[in-house]
Amino acid sequence: MTKAEIVTEIAKTTGIEKSAVLTVIEQFMTSVKESLAKGEDVHLRGFGSFIVKRRAEKTARNISKNTALVIPAHNIPAFKPAPAFKDEVAQ
Repeated sequence: MTKAEIVTEIAKTTGIEKSAVLTVIEQFMTSVKESLAKGEDVHLRGFGSFIVKRRAEKTARNISKNTALVIPAHNIPAFKPAPAFKDEVAQ
């Protein structure tokens, strides 16, 4: 399902204009990204949590050049679904 399909579905079920729904969805995504960039987790009860995971520094190999390189420690975004969400998808 694409963002456009989500906007259409929400607009159809709520009766709100597509442009207003799109604005709300865009602002929601912006808020989540900004919170994660600050290192804050976003918890949505019954749905799940957008969290920041820390990846440790590691050594990798470039096999074509036979050299080692260091990948620095970094943060990555992740989603952890709520138990109710997992149960609903599992059915």
